[in-house]
Amino acid sequence: MSSSTISNSRLDRFLAPDSRTARSIARAREVLPGGTSRHHYLFAPWPIIASHGKGCRLVDIEGDSRIDCLNNMTALVHGHSDDDVNRAIIAQVEKGVSFSEPAEPEAALARLIVERVPSVDKVHFRSSGTEAVMMAIKLSRAHTGRSAIAKFEGGYHGYYDYVQMSTTSTEANWGSSAAPTPVPSSGGISANVPDEVVVLPFNDPDGVERLLAQHGPRVAALLVEPLSNRNGMVLPRPGFYDFLREITRKHGIVLIFDEVIAFRVGTDGAQGRYGGDPDLTTFGKIIGGGLAIGAVGGRNEIMALLDPAHPGAKVISGGTYSGNPLAAVAGVATLEKLTPAVFAHLDAMGKRMRDGANAILRRHGAKAQVAGDGSLFQVVPTDVELVNYRSIPRGPEANAWLDKLHRGLLVNGMIISHRGLSCVSSAMGPADVDECLAAFEQAVAGLDA
Repeated sequence: MSSSTISNSRLDRFLAPDSRTARSIARAREVLPGGTSRHHYLFAPWPIIASHGKGCRLVDIEGDSRIDCLNNMTALVHGHSDDDVNRAIIAQVEKGVSFSEPAEPEAALARLIVERVPSVDKVHFRSSGTEAVMMAIKLSRAHTGRSAIAKFEGGYHGYYDYVQMSTTSTEANWGSSAAPTPVPSSGGISANVPDEVVVLPFNDPDGVERLLAQHGPRVAALLVEPLSNRNGMVLPRPGFYDFLREITRKHGIVLIFDEVIAFRVGTDGAQGRYGGDPDLTTFGKIIGGGLAIGAVGGRNEIMALLDPAHPGAKVISGGTYSGNPLAAVAGVATLEKLTPAVFAHLDAMGKRMRDGANAILRRHGAKAQVAGDGSLFQVVPTDVELVNYRSIPRGPEANAWLDKLHRGLLVNGMIISHRGLSCVSSAMGPADVDECLAAFEQAVAGLDA
């Protein structure tokens, strides 16, 4: 979008070449590659830079306020600077932010997760979602004695070599839909890694069964992201996750649900909504109340591998900040506020957002849709039915469309990811959603300008 297109917009100050934002990002680039360690948030010419936030609104360093529908990549389910979460954090800061020794908040947060998720008997904390996935894979390998993993094409599970496969593949390199080619999504991945990863087609039971019949004896774990933003948050076909439960048991494979994002769809997460009964589940984001955290939880038989007192213990683990009391008390405060009534509110606001945005796209004849479930939604640049990763257009044209929409939303007062990932928070009410929809209307109307 040209500067002339946005010159009359009310929140475009960050785009000026001499803006405080431009100067700040230039200074940051002197000491940070790209200007930030959060490369998933980089977009041209530069991102807005946060100053402070409260509730559903974030204020940038230009002093401009927007409704935040990204919420630290979905981590802030109650929005910014929630009073109850703040009180818990401040009280713990006065006691100490971290210790060598265990502290009671760690067990309190673990108990809340165990009480809410029937498939989880025990919990082990890490410091990020990526670390949780790494530990889940290590546990699966120790439990099965196998080394390979299986994952779905487009499924995103963090920044670990074995899961950074086929998250950004394109028609030029993704191979057959019946047996997708493992494609590295980053530099620096060992050339041996693709041989240890079986990539599966999502929502295709026959394809999964065929590939596991071929590779099952060497596969330790099958990872699935129940609502995958790289897959446009396509919903599983009825019974698909129950099928995964059956086929993994047949082949002696550990079934891992990556609920780092999806846990915010309900009290017991996506597995409670869609089925599946996984052996292990990875958590992150909302369980830390905005602070850095990760966790893996699951069946006693597998989790016992982490217990030094267990005679069969095989997996060694530590971590200076794993289970730290600051993130734990923030997580407890966050989860305690996520009551059935709050989840119902989140569902209603998410539906209001998706329905309203889709009506706007139809009214303007845009070949796009807003998908998702619960409090999660995603703008997807296609109007065809979403089935799996290959349903979504890849390439410069689709990215340019999303970039232009994203820019239009920013200058009209709404924050989403520049690749469409979005969410509502419990701090949002109907009027806030309607304000977002008004921004969405303006942004979509400007796509043809």
